[in-house]
Amino acid sequence: MKRTKQRGRQIVAFQGERGAFSEEAARKLLGAAIEVLPCQRFEDVFQALDKKKVQAAVIPIENTLHGSVHENYDHLLHFDLPIVGETSVRIVHNLIAAPGVPFGKIRRVFSHPVALNQCLDFFATNPQLEKVPFYDTAGSVKMVMDEGLKDAAAIASAVAAEIYQGKILRRSIEDDRQNFTRFFALRRPGEVRRTPIQAGRGGRWKTTVVFSTRNVPGALFRSLSAFALRDLNLTKIESRPLRGKPWEYLFYLDFIGRVDEPACRNALGHLGELADMLRVLGCYPRGD
Repeated sequence: MKRTKQRGRQIVAFQGERGAFSEEAARKLLGAAIEVLPCQRFEDVFQALDKKKVQAAVIPIENTLHGSVHENYDHLLHFDLPIVGETSVRIVHNLIAAPGVPFGKIRRVFSHPVALNQCLDFFATNPQLEKVPFYDTAGSVKMVMDEGLKDAAAIASAVAAEIYQGKILRRSIEDDRQNFTRFFALRRPGEVRRTPIQAGRGGRWKTTVVFSTRNVPGALFRSLSAFALRDLNLTKIESRPLRGKPWEYLFYLDFIGRVDEPACRNALGHLGELADMLRVLGCYPRGD
């Protein structure tokens, strides 16, 4: 889809339909006045930004219950689109149907498979309801409304119910209230400072890197010692298969600090001497 920037508003790409949790994260990171470009696939989001169809992109990177979004870790490596901000969104799942459809008439519930699996207690309490996987939470609301289904509902955000004029039959049906998704904001190289993103508590910064090591004993231990020796706090480490080299891995690492701080600069220099490959994917204000 081709979009143009209107009246100075930046366009931000995300995966899913309007009302997706990614749109909430985009507005939280980049402001309520943004224009949005919904995309069907995560790769489409990266390509939209890479090909200058939008000015920024927002992607989910991990969920406190479901874990990491591995596909997006792979895209961060393949596209040169630096991370410029992060935030987390509390995931609240609601049962949404067309106006006038009572709960007692519902027999099918559509939503993304992850959302369905995060509401298992609700389905156990209501065994008459069939779980039907759909590609997107907000998209499932749109489909139920567009097709005028009278025996079906969807699980999605309250914003999706508002956008598509659905009625919320049950609120906050997720199993675990400590359900958060972390999102990254991305820009093109050279445009990182285009729009400020508010720093988190204390104004601390976070840096994300990816590196690979030789497949020898102690290689990862020595790599991580570059941070331990300088008292740098690692907040996440994620391994992904290294394509073309079976049983070897890339390591994605988050740590607290800015790349221009002496301790961080020395740690990255140390790591660079040990790693076969090292790349900084972003240095950005720490989120909530």
